[in-house]
Amino acid sequence: MADCRIELLGNDEAKEAAKSVDMIASFADLNIFRALLHRPKTAKALSDLLVSLLFGGELDNRLRELLIMRIGWSTGSDYEWTQHWAIGREQFGCSDDDFLELRDWRSSTHFGETERVVLGATDELLETGSLSDASFARCLERLGRNATLELVTAVGAWRLVSKFTKALEVPLEEGIASWPPDGKDANL
Repeated sequence: MADCRIELLGNDEAKEAAKSVDMIASFADLNIFRALLHRPKTAKALSDLLVSLLFGGELDNRLRELLIMRIGWSTGSDYEWTQHWAIGREQFGCSDDDFLELRDWRSSTHFGETERVVLGATDELLETGSLSDASFARCLERLGRNATLELVTAVGAWRLVSKFTKALEVPLEEGIASWPPDGKDANL
């Protein structure tokens, strides 16, 4: 996937577009936003949503990164899977095993009950667009109301990101290699 279906804005043009809507400047360096900044207001709205979910929320950072990585894997978005591999490890304390095991989490013994509730809810939202009463009750019990709201919002937001990057064939940033490191990439 060398070329995006929509020409990426140049670095200077992307930074100017980001500045015009008061978007975080460093986001303009990312290929997803270099594509999306053709529509600066849309890029700003998405970046604000993602930042609101990434920082200062009630959903545990590690749990959020697991659900993002599960979405990247399940949707076959190499961009999302690869980007959050680094983000999850460097910023939010996730391990390589966390990410490698979540590809087939149902068969793995790596995850505890709360992680399994989050991953199950993620898969259910991806598959059906909703949560059963039982899944919703498990989320409320394990996470509380606000973290459950964040979980549902995060699945929607990162599914959008995954679909966007896959549909437009947004390439990885220069110098970034596709993951996973063990070569098991059947879904990507």
